[in-house]
Amino acid sequence: MGKTYERIEGRLRTFIEAQPLFFTATAPLAEDGHVNLSPKGRAGTLVVLDELTVAYLDFGGSTAETIAHLRENGRITLMWCAFDGPPNIVRVHGRGEAVFRDDPRFDTLLAHFDPSVDGAGLRAVILVRVERVSDSCGYAVPFMDYREERTLHAEYFERKGEENFSAYCEGKELIGTSIDGLPALPLPLAPRT
Repeated sequence: MGKTYERIEGRLRTFIEAQPLFFTATAPLAEDGHVNLSPKGRAGTLVVLDELTVAYLDFGGSTAETIAHLRENGRITLMWCAFDGPPNIVRVHGRGEAVFRDDPRFDTLLAHFDPSVDGAGLRAVILVRVERVSDSCGYAVPFMDYREERTLHAEYFERKGEENFSAYCEGKELIGTSIDGLPALPLPLAPRT
């Protein structure tokens, strides 16, 4: 049923790029630490850079657990599943890092995304170097119909504006530090260049 692959290519890449939703999972090294699992959407915010590298845009939100875990140990798993068409689940295990707004690589990485997805609230680009790719059947994943993108997240941060985004991040409890006390988003947030 399931297979392991050395890289993202062909039908795997086509499948990944066609999905409107994916999930990320990270965890701290401490055995009593909190595992984090996050859904990611917003069309156009994930790109396959090459057969061994993917990147996605990290926008403001409730916490910064993924960033904290990547800063501590770099482990990350991304997962896509088919809600329509043939059943399929694809997982990418790898090493990730948060490329922050003041990193010289930030603008270069951002250029790989459609400019229409950039906007207020962008904290980092998450860069994932692929170590293992696998798929499995997905026979138990239900059929669900995709209707449309939710625009609430983008609209919220556009109203807040870039000029207020750093203050927003500094005012949130679990942005600079994770649930487990790990360093997360560096504050004050670097301005966009």
